[in-house]
Amino acid sequence: MKKHIPNLITLGNLFCGTVAIIFTVKGALDWAALFVAIGIFLDFFDGFFARLLHVKSEMGLQLDSLADMVTSGVVPGVVMFQLFNQSSYVVENPTTWAAYLPYIGFLITLASAYRLANFNIDTRQTSGFIGLPTPANTMFILSLPLIMQYQSTELFDSLLHNSWVLLGITLLSAYLLNAEIALFALKFSDYSFKNNVLKYIFLALCVILLVSLKMIAIPIIILLYIILSLLPKR
Repeated sequence: MKKHIPNLITLGNLFCGTVAIIFTVKGALDWAALFVAIGIFLDFFDGFFARLLHVKSEMGLQLDSLADMVTSGVVPGVVMFQLFNQSSYVVENPTTWAAYLPYIGFLITLASAYRLANFNIDTRQTSGFIGLPTPANTMFILSLPLIMQYQSTELFDSLLHNSWVLLGITLLSAYLLNAEIALFALKFSDYSFKNNVLKYIFLALCVILLVSLKMIAIPIIILLYIILSLLPKR
């Protein structure tokens, strides 16, 4: 029975991703964000329990990638599709080629699929990541409409209604997912402060930023994650 526990957790992630897609299509992005957050939480713990119970398997690895593809691949693509749909250029030119512009958002989904497939065969990514992990990218993309909904400023609102800005974000997202950039993972072989200084500093800064800035903290945290990962290692 215990060998099925991690897979059941992974299927929970997949369920959350499919529900998040429905909420995103309906425009209920706060609910979509909740289910994505639960899915990402489950994504962390399926691997944790697989290691704890000594039941890691090839099937578990493949199932995990399939679940991630939905929660952290399809969802951000649909979110970007919706953002493009609401951009000024698309709204003002509904009968021209601009009507097809929102489909560019699915470049994120394609890049996520490539990144997840590459992760499964890349032996360099056992203790860290090469390229931005799909859950981190999803949190970044999903935070944008949430900030616009709950903490928007006139400048931020105008930026997210600009098709060129959205195109830039889409291309940057697709690039970072597959860039040859070494990023640390929040995996702990032990919990000593000495061996995990960077991770503990990052987690502390995340808490401070989230408490003080709320939704706005999320894109800042992703940027901070990349910057800290690029710092020279001693």
